[in-house]
Amino acid sequence: MKYYGDLRSFITALDEMGDIMHVHREVDGDFEPSAITRRSYEIQSPAPLFHKVAGVAPGFRLFGAPAALSSRSDMPYARVAMSLGLAPESTGPEIIEALSAARFKPGIPPVRVESAQAECQQNILRGAEANLDRFPIPFAHDKDGGRYANTWGTLIVKTPDGKWVNWSIARVMKVDGKRMVGLIVPSQHIGQIWTQWVARGEPMPYALVQGPAPAISCVSGIPIPANADEADYIGTLAGEPVPVVKAISLDLDVPATAEIVIEGHVSIERDCQEGPYGEYGGYLGEGSSAQPTFHVETITHRHDPIWPMSITGRPTDESHTLWAMGLAADALTYLREAELPIKTTWIPEDSTVHWLLVVMPENWRERLPGVSSEALTQRIGEVLFKTDAMVFIPKVYVVDDDFDPTNLREVVWALSTRVHPVGRRAVFEDQRVIRLPQCYDEAEYVAGKGAKVVFDTLQTKRHLHASFAQGYPEDVRQRILDNWPE
Repeated sequence: MKYYGDLRSFITALDEMGDIMHVHREVDGDFEPSAITRRSYEIQSPAPLFHKVAGVAPGFRLFGAPAALSSRSDMPYARVAMSLGLAPESTGPEIIEALSAARFKPGIPPVRVESAQAECQQNILRGAEANLDRFPIPFAHDKDGGRYANTWGTLIVKTPDGKWVNWSIARVMKVDGKRMVGLIVPSQHIGQIWTQWVARGEPMPYALVQGPAPAISCVSGIPIPANADEADYIGTLAGEPVPVVKAISLDLDVPATAEIVIEGHVSIERDCQEGPYGEYGGYLGEGSSAQPTFHVETITHRHDPIWPMSITGRPTDESHTLWAMGLAADALTYLREAELPIKTTWIPEDSTVHWLLVVMPENWRERLPGVSSEALTQRIGEVLFKTDAMVFIPKVYVVDDDFDPTNLREVVWALSTRVHPVGRRAVFEDQRVIRLPQCYDEAEYVAGKGAKVVFDTLQTKRHLHASFAQGYPEDVRQRILDNWPE
């Protein structure tokens, strides 16, 4: 296992395992980098690194699909695992266990270094020079409201009293060279902090960090408890403190090895239209909403900087790998804290974060004596739907552990044969609903409330599978394997 302290060493490691696609020809500055990245997701190719983008200075690069499925079929989650300092062959459930376990360990706070030691401040742009037009920011999709300046970067903000520093990912659209507009959801952590600044009547200081250590990008995109500092959690995953440096113009610390840092303030009003944007559900966006303006005041960057991007849409991109794993780890943590004997949790990539599987071990009835599967299903829903992260998940399936939840073919088989057409489910009415999940109607989006469901697919008696593994004697199977593929 190895922790990569900056984006460049991570790209080098991916390149050595054949998981980088170098694009040396000049690509246009509008759609071509995004379209290539989107196709790379859909055919599971190596991650594209664009060395020459029209309209920007030589040396400025784009990097797509940083945490998507790997092109290596023998290690499909390698990009996510390596980002977090885990072995590239780690399975999805192993990654989820690591994310959940780190929440119970003491955090390792970041360590501040001097500006001269911080690669992110090799170049400092102020005033008119601090302009987004010099960077290769493409359109993500042709129906989007503008170029999206943030799809895989980390937004750093803190409460006015300085007690809580939040590192998160939120989509941010470029308006012009000096302005951006970001989606600020009140229930999310960045929205809670922005609301505190609004109450004071002061614009919120922010730093938008592009291309930090991969673990920073990953952790910024997953749920951890409010008032917990992501930097400390990342230190725990890395086993070492994150090096940070004081921002040039703000009282914020930023990752010292980042590629690019944009500094400024966020307006106290929703005074600019943001969107539409093609989101993780797999559909092109429609409509826009009034959101706060991010004013650009100072920009720092490394020599020949790399701007990473996630082009969300149909599976499988970072929303369906890293973010889904983070949501599953959050669910696993809360269910185990409720003393339920959960084996693992999993969000199938192809469900676009609309399904959560809660996997029960074969002996769960012995560990929960007197508890029926109906009561267990109800309890799981009661625990999960109180958590913030589950606002994104409308459907939960409680399943046995006799199949591989990360294998979509097995998931479809199990759910198709075990979900009752009418009964065996717990419906939770009037749950929080936001617009990102695709399965609700307009009235529910307007009300902010809708139903969620937990399906009970647990077998009262486990049936043997008509499969190679379970349908034949062991000696026959071994003889066939020894002679395969004669």
